[in-house]
Amino acid sequence: MIQYFDLQRYNDSFGDDLYKAARQVMRSGWYIKGHEVECFEHEYAEYIGTRYCITTGNGLDALTAVLSAWKQMHGWADGDEVILPANTFIATALAVTRAALTPVLCEPHISQPTIDENCIQQLITPRTRAIIPVHLYGQMANMDAINRIARHNHLLVLEDACQAHGAIYNSSIGLQLASLFGRRAGNNSDAAAFSFYPIKNLGCMGDGGAITTDDRELAERVRAITNYGQTTKYIHDCEGFNSRLDELQAAMLRVKLPRLDRDNARRVEIARYYSTHICHPAVELLPLVDDMSHVYHVFAIRCKNRTRLQAILARQGIQTMIHYPVPIHRQNAYRQFATLQMPVSEAWADEELSLPISPATTDEEVMQVVDAINQNIY
Repeated sequence: MIQYFDLQRYNDSFGDDLYKAARQVMRSGWYIKGHEVECFEHEYAEYIGTRYCITTGNGLDALTAVLSAWKQMHGWADGDEVILPANTFIATALAVTRAALTPVLCEPHISQPTIDENCIQQLITPRTRAIIPVHLYGQMANMDAINRIARHNHLLVLEDACQAHGAIYNSSIGLQLASLFGRRAGNNSDAAAFSFYPIKNLGCMGDGGAITTDDRELAERVRAITNYGQTTKYIHDCEGFNSRLDELQAAMLRVKLPRLDRDNARRVEIARYYSTHICHPAVELLPLVDDMSHVYHVFAIRCKNRTRLQAILARQGIQTMIHYPVPIHRQNAYRQFATLQMPVSEAWADEELSLPISPATTDEEVMQVVDAINQNIY
């Protein structure tokens, strides 16, 4: 079986480093809000290029904390609106409703999975407060255009960077120069949210998340919100909840962070091979983004007869995934949007198929996937 993402193989590639880090935490006797979390927050902020990083229990909580903080800071009312893409993982919308705000769904581009910035302006109303562009599959949204729209309409921008760790905006100048002068995902807006779910480009051994920002007031507010609203022990200046990265997860992330750029480069290498060798007429390839503005958390193809293709690949021992089969406006949790007509989002939901990709995927496995697609009529 060629696994979609062989997590055990990938973690084994770090040798004993993960085990050593775990043992060090276990022996420290300190497991919450300690040295490892403090060091990781500093290292990740430095890597992203922001002044602040505040870790959380998961990506959903990171998104929720930012929206809740802005609501408190700026006096937003319940029901105020936040624009986000319809073809994203449901957590993006859940964060909006958890903050007692209203999601406003926007179509993505036809040929790429990110939010169509040309559709945003027509969705803005007097109650719009923010835009959440999602760097879906690891591909960065058009942040220059989105930020222009936001500034013109006095809106805040929250990057959902949960799938784009290490991506660099406008990185066609090359990785070395882009690493020095480019802006990484998480540093192209007022704030950003990350998830460290185990199979993310930067993943821990459980759930984890983070917020990055240059805004000191926001950083202080979300740090309090994610610690019961507490600013000093037993002093609670705002309503909050409990969402903290633990020491063990922070230690795992500190081991993995120095290798993130190298691992992302391997993902791009695999994507380049898929894009230049898959040639079945029934498969639609997305435009190859051959730089680090797309770090290929997912390598997506589109196929009108996806179910049949997925079954054929499964019979040949190739595991694939679908991201995502039901758009937000078709989810039972959001029945209020059921009457929306969003043909582009629905086409992505009906046709997308994700091929195996990870830094540990071998050249031989990549070639097997390509051959299995090209040699089958379906």
